[in-house]
This record gives sequence, C-alpha cells and structure tokens, in this order.
Amino acid sequence: MLIAARPQGKHMSGRWEFPGGKISGGESPEVALRREFREELGIEVQRCRFEMSLVHAYPDREVELLFHVVEAWRGTPESLEGQALRWVPIAELLDQDILEADLPFIRTLQQHFGGAR
Repeated sequence: MLIAARPQGKHMSGRWEFPGGKISGGESPEVALRREFREELGIEVQRCRFEMSLVHAYPDREVELLFHVVEAWRGTPESLEGQALRWVPIAELLDQDILEADLPFIRTLQQHFGGAR
C-alpha cells in the first residue's frame, strides 16, 4: 500500500497516512479522489471502489474520512507536493507511524487482503 508523510507545517507533520485530500465544493468523493491523486501523485485513477467511512476525533479537531481502494491507475506515483512516499506491505502497515484515524482502514485491508498478525 502507498502511504505518504504529512508535510512539514501541517497538522501532525511527519506522521504517515494514506494519500488523499479534501473534497472541494460540489465534488463527489470519487471526483475528489481522482483530482487529489492527479495533483499529489501524478496518476490517473482508472478504477476505485468505496470501502468505508468514519469520523475520528483528535484532541483539537474532528475529521471525516472516506476510504476508497484504488484498483487500477495509469502512471507511476510520485511526490508532486514534496511529501515522502513509501510502499508498504499490508502486513507491515501497523509498524509505521500511521495517523490514528487511518488505523480502522488498515484493519479492514488486513481482513480483506490478508496480512493481519
């Protein structure tokens, strides 16, 4: 799975998360995902599927996350916004300094695709 480091100067900088971003006004979640991956990673999402959503409360903010699995894309992911990227086997995702809000997504991935310890 591809993970990205939170950029310096952003909330929880240096921690790892799944790539993505905010939905702009009027966008559907899938359109936002395709735009964000094009802008951040330089890839064109060809096929994705919605997996789950959740709301996570950090001490200073609450976030709503929609998790999609990108099944096919065109191009090679690269960091277009300066964030570090890392490919990590599903079984090793919990060994990374992943944001707490993403932990339920990892459990779901491990249940669907194996890799739970």
